[in-house]
Formats: sequence, structure tokens, C-alpha cells
Amino acid sequence: MVTTAPTPTARHSAQRPAKVRRRGERSPLASTALHLTLIGASVIAVFPVLWVLLTSLKPAELATTTDFFKETTFENYTNLIQDTKFLTWFGNSLIVAGLTTLIGVIVSASTGYAVSRFRFPGKRGLMWTLLITQMFPVAVLIVPIYNIMAGMGLLNKPAGLVITYLTISVPFCAWMMKGFFDTIPREIDESGQVDGLTPFGTFWRLILPLAKPGLAVTAFYSFITAWGEVAYASAFMVGEDNLTLAGGLQLFVNQYGAQWGPMTAASVLIAIPAALVFLFAQKHLVTGMSAGAVKG
Repeated sequence: MVTTAPTPTARHSAQRPAKVRRRGERSPLASTALHLTLIGASVIAVFPVLWVLLTSLKPAELATTTDFFKETTFENYTNLIQDTKFLTWFGNSLIVAGLTTLIGVIVSASTGYAVSRFRFPGKRGLMWTLLITQMFPVAVLIVPIYNIMAGMGLLNKPAGLVITYLTISVPFCAWMMKGFFDTIPREIDESGQVDGLTPFGTFWRLILPLAKPGLAVTAFYSFITAWGEVAYASAFMVGEDNLTLAGGLQLFVNQYGAQWGPMTAASVLIAIPAALVFLFAQKHLVTGMSAGAVKG
């Protein structure tokens, strides 16, 4: 019997080691499953928004049907603007959200910087206060805050809502800004002192320009808190001329049913300012939130 020695090519192929998957590299099956999961999650996330948008473009008699493209119309938007006080509610919400954002950024940034850089009596108590105030739900706070606002004569006034929303946004944003300021080297403060700057001058000229990501997150959170809040706005504001968007939308729902056309049209218009604020701040959001979470 004659045996044939294996050729060099055959020996090389027989000795070739199996392919080792590198760390983090996924198999084709795992990659396919991941992409399908992401597609499914995207569809679930976009579906309600798309449904509201398409419903706002349907006539009232087709609002609860699935005939989205049968009779497309902008009648809901024109009726909303012409026959309701939507523009008044929109203006009230802009005033409240704008003041909340402006004051919230100023107070949160200055508080976070003071807690991060200085030692003063009551510092630990202030930090605990900022932390504990975030633990109370709206249902517990709404009655005491209502009584306080009534005693101060701020019910049914935008100033009352602004103060209320600041009690929500400032504690969280101050803690976040403290964590962000902790990541900025103290040598920058010392260089400002050497140049003759006051503590406020150092904060305003040197630190704040470096804190733009944190300020963007603070502004975004403060705006969204005031723009989309419902419970306080419904309890503190009465009368159609004083309502914000949250209270105005409730007028489209009664015990007999809901006016889906104007309500969905209002929902679309309400989402536009929030989307614009998000687009303006999005490049800073990840940086600001991750930096603020590094140190507490």
C-alpha cells in the first residue's frame, strides 16, 4: 500500500487555527438580532408621535379611525388658532417657561459654584436640603405650595408658577452644576485671583465660559419642567385668559368625550418649541450630563 505524503498546502490548511472573535465583535446572528431590536424600539418610540401628527390632519368625523390619508386637512389647526385662546395659552407658557429657564440657570449655576468652591456655615445642610427636596412627589407638595401661594397672593399669576417650577428644577440642576464645576481645575480660580479678579469676576469671566455644556443641560431641564408640567398649572391657574398650555388642553376633554382634532393639533404645536430647545442644546447634553455625574 502506497501512502502519499500531504502536500505543503494541505498541511498548512490543516494546521490553520480557528478564527478567534475579538473582544466586542458580534456574530452575524447577534448583530442581526441587535438591529431588529433597535428597529422595533424605534418604531415603538415614533409610533405615538406619528399617530398624533396624522390625527391632527384628519377631519373630526375621522379622528378615531385609521383612515389617515383619506381626507387630509389643516382645519384643526385653523380652528384651534381662530376659535380658541390657544395663542394666549401659548404666550402664557412662553413667559412662564422663559422666566423659569432664565432664573433657574442663574440660581443653579451660582449655587453649584458656591457649593463646589467655597466653605461656609450651613454648606452641608444646604446640600442635604437640595437633595431631600427632590424626594417629595407632586401629590404631597401641591397642597402646601398652594397654601403658600395663596397667602402670598400669587395664585392665578405667572409669578406663582415660576416660583413653583423653580422649586422643582433648581435643586436637581444645582447638584448637577456642582458636579460639573468639580471637574474644572481650581487652578483657573487661582489664576483669576492672581490677575486681581473678585470671586464673582472669576466665576463670570473664567468659569462660566467653560461650563457651557452644564448650562445647556440646566436650561433644557428648566424649560422642559415648566413647559410640560400639568398638575401645578391646573391647580394654580383658572380662567381661560390665565391658563397655560397644560390647562388649556384640558378644555378639550369633558365628561361626554374628547375633541381629538384640536387637541392633537395643539399637541403638535406644543412640541415644536421643546424640539427647538432640544436641537439647540443637544450638542451639549451628553457632555454636560456625563460631566455633572463624575463627581457629586
